[in-house]
Amino acid sequence: MTTRFAMALTAALVATIAAPALAQRAYSPQEERNKAIVLDFYEQGLNRKDFEAASKYLGTYIQHNPNAEDGPEGFRKFIAFLKTKFPQSHSEITQVHVDGDFVVLRVRAIREPGTRGNAIVDIFRLKDGKIEEHWDSVQPIPETSANTNGMF
Repeated sequence: MTTRFAMALTAALVATIAAPALAQRAYSPQEERNKAIVLDFYEQGLNRKDFEAASKYLGTYIQHNPNAEDGPEGFRKFIAFLKTKFPQSHSEITQVHVDGDFVVLRVRAIREPGTRGNAIVDIFRLKDGKIEEHWDSVQPIPETSANTNGMF
């Protein structure tokens, strides 16, 4: 067996084995439902700033962001803050990942037009069609980057 042939055969085997890992799996009906709930919650709450429309998706809503209050009332206060302080804020969801009761969003959030905004990872845990817990990690989008990969 020539070296070139062996390398080609190895590459073909690796590609065959890795292909399923690279492909996103199909979501179960429950995962699709969880995804739809979080996406509508995000649109109604964060973009339209309509607490009433978003609140139908809230369960206990345990908040893990140390700057935000727990529960639906804490979320109501956050939406009121956005309406007052950043009425033109908008969040663009760039990626969605679902694993069982967890929905993970990659978000570009712009609080004021003309600014770079923040890159956010939001994690939601659902139970019986309600959002029970929320975690987030927020990172300002810098003017320059040490690489050309981009944040989104």
